[in-house]
Amino acid sequence: MALRVFVSALVFTSEACSISPVTGRPVFTGFMTTAQEARIGRQEYPEVLKAFGGVYADQALQYYVQRLGQSLAAQTERTDTTYTFTTYTFTILDSPIVNAVATPGLYVYVTRGLLALADNDAEVAGVLGHELGHIAARHHAQQQSCQSLASIGLAVLAATVKVPPILLQGAQLAALSYLARFSREQEYEADQVGARYMARAGYDPHAMAGFLTKLQAYTDLQAAMLGAGSPTERFDFLATHSNTAARVNSAIAAAKVLVPANPIVGRDRYLGAIDGMAYGESGAQGFVRGRVFSHPAFRFRFEVPAEYQLFNTQSAVYALGPGDATIIFDAAPAPETLWSTSMEEYVRDAVRPPLANVVTRPVNGLEAATGSIDIDTNRGSMELRLAAVRVAPSAIYRFRFLTPTSLLSELGPGNFRTLQSFRPLSSAEAAALKPLRIRIVTVKKNETVETLAQKMAFERYRSERFRVLNGFAPGTKVHQGQRVKIISE
Repeated sequence: MALRVFVSALVFTSEACSISPVTGRPVFTGFMTTAQEARIGRQEYPEVLKAFGGVYADQALQYYVQRLGQSLAAQTERTDTTYTFTTYTFTILDSPIVNAVATPGLYVYVTRGLLALADNDAEVAGVLGHELGHIAARHHAQQQSCQSLASIGLAVLAATVKVPPILLQGAQLAALSYLARFSREQEYEADQVGARYMARAGYDPHAMAGFLTKLQAYTDLQAAMLGAGSPTERFDFLATHSNTAARVNSAIAAAKVLVPANPIVGRDRYLGAIDGMAYGESGAQGFVRGRVFSHPAFRFRFEVPAEYQLFNTQSAVYALGPGDATIIFDAAPAPETLWSTSMEEYVRDAVRPPLANVVTRPVNGLEAATGSIDIDTNRGSMELRLAAVRVAPSAIYRFRFLTPTSLLSELGPGNFRTLQSFRPLSSAEAAALKPLRIRIVTVKKNETVETLAQKMAFERYRSERFRVLNGFAPGTKVHQGQRVKIISE
């Protein structure tokens, strides 16, 4: 586990201060040596991959980002023997989350979700340069000088990253230790250092500020689609970095960076590199297509009512409906005794106090049971209904329907239809499920934002998604011959 490895790697030394290679000033780095930083990075590499979908399986794109990152790493000030720019590793994570992170040592990670929003080399260089700034300034070591990782628990981690405790599970929890926010001062310093690296490598540092504006538009659209207060996993860049476009521009000015006369942009080259890249969920997490969730590996699907907005997370599938009504779908833990437990017994014992009106009711030939209980919440009186479906002796899937009691007559029948829609997928149906992909298209004569948006493989918010994906402000028009991104199968 990451926390254990991190703590065990710290060996106390008599030297707790070092000279910052980026400022020349003394900084308190505790008892972490640079050699230990590098070792921690190597040890944590497989844990980060496990937590965030693994390496994205596109060698050409991996090489593209690695080469871009190395051009920036060559500008860093780290001269200690553990670090040379050629040993930095830049990895694309197979995750739809929009984020980038650096771990202690030589490792920088960027998600394909972030790459999908970027529009050119310069914007990606801004993200990578910022993360390299954290590494070069030894911010990880400074953090650990102020707190003992052995004392970090779920409550502290959840408060830092602002993730609901129910979502802090398994390997993801380990990797979240690296998504805890740096201080505002450290973020500002990373902005300054990253801007310096960008300029040295030939990029305009202000590209990072432009990209943050796009990220804010993306975040605002997500909030509009999912609703304020939705139980989403906030692992995105703006949730784990305190940067804003205005602060980045301020940092660039404070760093007195000289912008290159003819800065590198690399838009056409970048769009060519991401053409065909997977977008959204991979097959390992299942697919949301409108109101239907399907999982090709585990071979099942279900459909939520028209009033609900469906979305997927690492730990569960959520559907948000009227009046804070919520449907949560996940796999039940599978203890060794589960095979001998009936669905009626499972449902009756799953909640305390016990559920009432527990009944057995098959779902498309599968053993299933359901029961309910009324509960008082900060959102008013709710009915919590648990439904469990057995698909194998030790494999059970669960629906939890949280419905305002005042809306039961309206939403209850839809909940029942959702449960009854759960069914196995045939081999052909599972094989037909493919990830959505980014497609680069050239605008034709008389095409508009609205006509291009109709090509997006979504049922809702097509125009808004198209604008955010391409960084178009409201009112922006496209022109013939322009290359743009769309999402299709």
